[in-house]
Amino acid sequence: MQVHNVNLTISAVRPEQYPDAKLPEVALAGRSNVGKSSLINTLINRRNYARTSSQPGKTQTLNFYNIEDLLYFVDVPGYGYAKVSQKEREKWARMIETYFSTRQELKGAISLVDARHEPSELDCQMIEFLHYYNIPVLVVGTKIDKIPKSKRNKSESQIRKKLQLTKNDRLILFSAVDKTGKDEVWDWIEDITKVN
Repeated sequence: MQVHNVNLTISAVRPEQYPDAKLPEVALAGRSNVGKSSLINTLINRRNYARTSSQPGKTQTLNFYNIEDLLYFVDVPGYGYAKVSQKEREKWARMIETYFSTRQELKGAISLVDARHEPSELDCQMIEFLHYYNIPVLVVGTKIDKIPKSKRNKSESQIRKKLQLTKNDRLILFSAVDKTGKDEVWDWIEDITKVN
């Protein structure tokens, strides 16, 4: 998709704040500093539209990005960041669960994992959570430019095995540096949202 118009419509914490435009939505979830902002910026051809932060755990709301008045990207707070209090984490968890379990417009979720490492228990829980709510999942293995091409198959099979992906779950290796996987991610988004 050629993206020219992007608009951060709202940062929401409650259902009554969600946009009412009835556009299809794709959620993006992953650990703090896994590269969510970099993926969003690459997909929309912007350098710093979604803020990449030197302080992980900065996203504390559901950020709705309107893409060409065709769909929304919904940036979900990153998980697994130690400096956030337990109480704050529980608040985020409730907010995220409410969104995933009730939002009719949600068509699928992109779950990001760092391809250089074995997925964490929190990554596994996120996939289980999305499976539980029957939300179509695309797993994106980020920072693939840091892995030699000869080792990428091993990285891919490690992610599949650890996350116990089903045959319906797609896995795409991605790099914000050299744009590996960008077109494949867009293909999945267009397929799941029926926009192109």
